[in-house]
Amino acid sequence: MLVGPVFSAQATAVGNAVRVPVVTLSNNEALAGGGTYIFGVTAAQSAQAVLSIAGQRNLRDLAIVVPPGTFGVQSAAAAVAVGRTLGFSIRPVITQSGAEGLIPALAAGGELPEAVYLPVADGSLAPFAEALRGKGVQLLGSTQWSALDLSGSLAFRDAWFAAPDPLRFAAFDEAFTAATGEPGGIISGLAFDGVELLRILGQTGQISAKGLTRDEGFTGVIGPYRFLRSGLCERGLGVLRIGAGEFSLIGSTSV
Repeated sequence: MLVGPVFSAQATAVGNAVRVPVVTLSNNEALAGGGTYIFGVTAAQSAQAVLSIAGQRNLRDLAIVVPPGTFGVQSAAAAVAVGRTLGFSIRPVITQSGAEGLIPALAAGGELPEAVYLPVADGSLAPFAEALRGKGVQLLGSTQWSALDLSGSLAFRDAWFAAPDPLRFAAFDEAFTAATGEPGGIISGLAFDGVELLRILGQTGQISAKGLTRDEGFTGVIGPYRFLRSGLCERGLGVLRIGAGEFSLIGSTSV
């Protein structure tokens, strides 16, 4: 069994070259199948986590705003699919690179939505959030937000976003920082979980596709996960609320 690589083209090349399970750290679900298993945190997993918690808190009217680009398209499609499954009323996806005209576009149906999902954490994120500040709209975000320090910005105050389970990830992050001098991000956490996955399967003599797809799944520093025979992965994540200089866990999903 191989853990890695990260990027789609590399994972495809490796998957074509070997006849053992490949657990890629990529989040591209299109790679799944034929012995390749997707271990990266996908757009669908982020949407499932944060929209599940939003639904539990009786938010049902949802808008999705993304900048142009492949990840924006994938994130919007995933959120629409997940949102419909959870019973949300999904407004037409808004795709634009800047915040100009965002409020009129969101209010095209007469009123602003209850919640707005901003999954892409690029240069458009802060302007989008600032435009929505004080509008009475619940901001929702993906695991991409985890790489940013948003706790000091009033535009993100009380926003919710999907993130690695902080109860598990905090200890890993602290140890990783002590060992390397750098903060542990999601890719580092996935690499750690991948090595731990090999250790667990090696101890039980199950380094195989059958062992990988065992019904009970696994628990890592990112959270619980379970591989499917299709090559996709179900993953539980935490959902954090952004406070004044701090984050608090308001819910989590399981597998």
